[in-house]
Amino acid sequence: MSEQPRTRRRGGGSRAAMQARRSKPPEINPAPAGPRGGQYRPLTAGQVEQIYHTSLRMLAELGMGDSPPALTERALECGATINELGRLCFSRDMVEDIIDGACKSFVFYGRDDQYSFEVGGDRVYFGTGGAAVQTLDLDSHIYRPSTLRDLADFTRLADTLPNISWFTRCCVATDVPDIFELDFNTAYCLMRNTQKPVGTNFTLGAHVDPIVDMFDAVAGGPGKFAQKPFCKSHISPIISPMRYGEDAFDVAIASIRRGMPINSITAAMSGATSPATIDGMLAASFAETLAALVMVNIFAPGYPMIFSNWPFVIDLRTGAFCGGGGEISILNAGAAQLANHCNLPSGVASSMSDAKAVDAQMGMEKALSSLACGLSGANMVYESSGMMASLLGVSFEAFLLDNEMLSHVYRMIRGVEVSEETLAFETMRNVITGEGHFIGETQTMQAMERDYYYPKLGDRLEPTTWAEAGAQDAWQRSNHEVREILARHQPNYLDAAVDAKLRSQFNIKI
Repeated sequence: MSEQPRTRRRGGGSRAAMQARRSKPPEINPAPAGPRGGQYRPLTAGQVEQIYHTSLRMLAELGMGDSPPALTERALECGATINELGRLCFSRDMVEDIIDGACKSFVFYGRDDQYSFEVGGDRVYFGTGGAAVQTLDLDSHIYRPSTLRDLADFTRLADTLPNISWFTRCCVATDVPDIFELDFNTAYCLMRNTQKPVGTNFTLGAHVDPIVDMFDAVAGGPGKFAQKPFCKSHISPIISPMRYGEDAFDVAIASIRRGMPINSITAAMSGATSPATIDGMLAASFAETLAALVMVNIFAPGYPMIFSNWPFVIDLRTGAFCGGGGEISILNAGAAQLANHCNLPSGVASSMSDAKAVDAQMGMEKALSSLACGLSGANMVYESSGMMASLLGVSFEAFLLDNEMLSHVYRMIRGVEVSEETLAFETMRNVITGEGHFIGETQTMQAMERDYYYPKLGDRLEPTTWAEAGAQDAWQRSNHEVREILARHQPNYLDAAVDAKLRSQFNIKI
């Protein structure tokens, strides 16, 4: 019996109606945050094991210098030893026991629950970081010292960008010289201008309590912050090569006492504070980040800590920091692979372009490193938005362009889903035996929303139309969009009574 002709499923309506549907925002985000990474593994399984064993050997035989007395005392109680050089050493068994008992995942809360997400496994999220002392001015396009107003503006800009899953300060308010007032006003800016999860730095351990008291007030009362902590503490407890830093240790202990998750960052420099060889640097920086894991877990077993091994590169010709390029992309992807090998919540760094302008160099360097880190399966990719000038500068326009770039990166990490429906055999039958094009097929419209990301700032016009529209480049388009966002999005996420009380107690400068 012959097969009956199939009814073609076509989208109805006029051409204008079809164009209107296509111009609407997609109902399904084709590039959502949190895809499963791990597709890119720069290290073989054997290389991972070699690096891992070398790191354990470093901790057991070379040990850590300059250990604060409280850390040394507690570590010795937990099985550490002191070698002949007076360095604190951790045996392989001790380190592996700590890895086994360490936190494997935790929820990083937003003050608004829609922004909360789980850190761990193979889910990938991009966010910010940095301590730029210069901002690329929107008007002059020249770098100038960063201010507290800049930080507030960057925070509320990031509040509108869907691919920035959390906000950590991207610049230092150089107009606030007092270190406590700097730390407090930085945290205040985060509270006022976004409800996303945030991260902040503490210069000294003594600064933690008053700032967490502010978080408690924002959350509704004493102890409320610790119930759903929406801010993580950024510390760098390791001074490469292989020494502890006392101030960061104090901050870590104070953060643990108040229930604030810790992002422990190792930022060794290739050929300067770490070996120049790729594998040697990975071994050294991994050992140092393990030393930070030991430090946290001997005081609070299983405490939420992001294992942030950020191997950095310097240009060995000049000694200048290199935030972009193939080597730093491989190193951070390899760092993620090592952390994931231990099933630890991982953090790496990307998109730290050396470019000063919003130009082709910026795009190339950011795309290389963000894609490598995202595909590696790093849980939290820091510095991914706005950072310029080898981390010395930050740009409003780059924030927008990076947010758009990250949609492309998320789309690539998401990969391809294969099913009988999406293989589209019946649709092909309809088209091939019918009108000969797929434009009007229902499946085409569905795929358009589900599988394709359409940029807002990226230009896809043909040359004549582009010229007639003003021949703008990406820098100009993003500059215009930043101004519009900052003009209309002026949130204040603080209760008026809480804000008034904070202002009566502290010197809030904004």
